Amino acid sequence: MTHHTTVLVIGGGGTGVGTARDLAARGIDVTLVERTGLGGGTTGRSHGLLHSGARYAESDPEGAAECIAENQIVREIAGECIRDSGGLFIQLESDDPAYFEAKLEGCREHGIDATVIDGETARKRVPELSDDVVRAMVVPDGVIYPSRLVAANAESAAAHGARIETHAPVEDITVEDGDISRVSVGGDLNDDIVPEYVVNATGAWAGECASMFGVEVEMRPTKGVMVGVDYDELGPVLNRCRDPDDGDIVIPHDEQVILGTTSIAVEDPDEYDREAWEVDRMFEECAAMLPSLSDRTAARTYWGVRPLYAPDESSRGSRDSGTGAERGISRGFFLLDHAGDGIENCCSVVGGKLTTYRLMAEAVADHVAGVLDVDAASTTATERLPGADDPERLDGLVAKYDASNPADEDVVSRAVPGE
Repeated sequence: MTHHTTVLVIGGGGTGVGTARDLAARGIDVTLVERTGLGGGTTGRSHGLLHSGARYAESDPEGAAECIAENQIVREIAGECIRDSGGLFIQLESDDPAYFEAKLEGCREHGIDATVIDGETARKRVPELSDDVVRAMVVPDGVIYPSRLVAANAESAAAHGARIETHAPVEDITVEDGDISRVSVGGDLNDDIVPEYVVNATGAWAGECASMFGVEVEMRPTKGVMVGVDYDELGPVLNRCRDPDDGDIVIPHDEQVILGTTSIAVEDPDEYDREAWEVDRMFEECAAMLPSLSDRTAARTYWGVRPLYAPDESSRGSRDSGTGAERGISRGFFLLDHAGDGIENCCSVVGGKLTTYRLMAEAVADHVAGVLDVDAASTTATERLPGADDPERLDGLVAKYDASNPADEDVVSRAVPGE
């Protein structure tokens, strides 16, 4: 039986579920389809950093300002979907002090709370820090548990009337007279959907999705490895205070830390090599900050693929050395209105960071509401997520939406589906 909807969102990662939530809260009829469980692409395979903006403070003022603003919003609305860990940017003896100073100046300029402590004080906070730590910058970084975040957003969307369909891959898209007229969905749904408007929120797979309706969206996906290591009570996020490079971040969980990451261009976001040297490099580089890591072994390893927009990466001079050097300075997001490509009722959203998922979703929802002539503002910055203060309920929602993913599998309990 054919299903009619005002807006069809394709993709159930952070941006997709955030967009469905925002639109539904404005009173717009929304259906979201995801080919796997929620968060099964980039979102659920990230390192899960809640950025303070300090990482971009010296290089990307706009990105830094977005991060600190969204950091504060997510803390208010997401509860147990995050961990308020704080963060340290670590300068080792071999690191350029001028880079540290530039980052500190950028933080202060863009409203990011940053305090400098000496190496001895840093080691009191994290006793196993390297003796080579000269100083550290204390910033309001945090940790995101992506499985909980996407599930809570989906539940909020559903409470506002959205239809959330998992294990529902798009199999065909029909275009008639410059509009997407029908989307055939398989899997558990196995139905045709007739939308008024379509949002392509498929992340690293945006190019493949766009090709189904005859539009080119040039993506440059890059893989990154994350390594879970048994390690109790680290405390703050550790960031190496140097130009972005492999193995420059350690994310604390309850009984593990997550080491990250590489950044290497891949042709296919589904099929790419997972190489042992990447894992070895995480231990080697992260142990420069936390030497005891060199004696540990990987408890688990997973890779994620970043949804980078190729024209943006080309403009910033990203490169691929084959050893993890495919990096831009920041990760801005882009809203592509395909009316200019001859498809009047569709847009794609690409790029971005998990920290700014809500901002991205609001921008998409503003655009769609404008096209549909709906005069309603976003409420997602102030409305708390369902179950935000109840980890057990959140984990029940993770099960309900099949949102259990590698990024936080050591934290999220295996609850029985339902609440």
